[in-house]
Amino acid sequence: MNAASPEAPKNCPLCPRLAAYRAANAEQEPAWFNGPAPSFGDPNARLLIVGLAPGRTGANRTGRPFTGDYAGVLLYGSLKKFGFGLGEYQADPNDGFTLSDAMITNAVRCAPPENKPTPEEIRTCRRFLTARLDALPRLKVILALGAIAHDSVLRALQMKPAQAKFAHAAETVLPNGRTLISSYHCSRYNTQTNRLTTEMFEAVIARAKALLG
Repeated sequence: MNAASPEAPKNCPLCPRLAAYRAANAEQEPAWFNGPAPSFGDPNARLLIVGLAPGRTGANRTGRPFTGDYAGVLLYGSLKKFGFGLGEYQADPNDGFTLSDAMITNAVRCAPPENKPTPEEIRTCRRFLTARLDALPRLKVILALGAIAHDSVLRALQMKPAQAKFAHAAETVLPNGRTLISSYHCSRYNTQTNRLTTEMFEAVIARAKALLG
């Protein structure tokens, strides 16, 4: 078990560049959340979805993963379609939308400039991902959105990325019997260029659901 908390403190100082960016955003937009986005969902979840990092005007603004940016529309809509979401997602943390048997977190908890965390920031924040994995007693399936999330999950489980290369819809049986499914990130860029279609994304959610039985 990892001794770290699964959630970063609100004023986490571990990554100086991200802390400075957070402070600059707070000065410019004091009403925003402007902190490490906490995980969202069911503490007894069997499905954990791991994204890259909060968007500046998404989770950095709202305080809920994938809430307020374009990626959340496809993610939350797909989760609801397959029975993991309850209520109506309205891109507002006060919309009453909840998750059942699923949780969402990020490999990096603070918004990075230009949505690009450095390798050192990814490594530094991994302690929270490791602790989040440890803190889900019923976890069976991990869905990684994008190559960075995929690699960070593997490293959090003491595996090397070369042991399971990233590919859309790739599956890896992990040493603890869990399954890692990987997907292209549901970003606006990927969906608008058709690198990731709604049908492709729903297929990986459906596969996760099937693995849970």
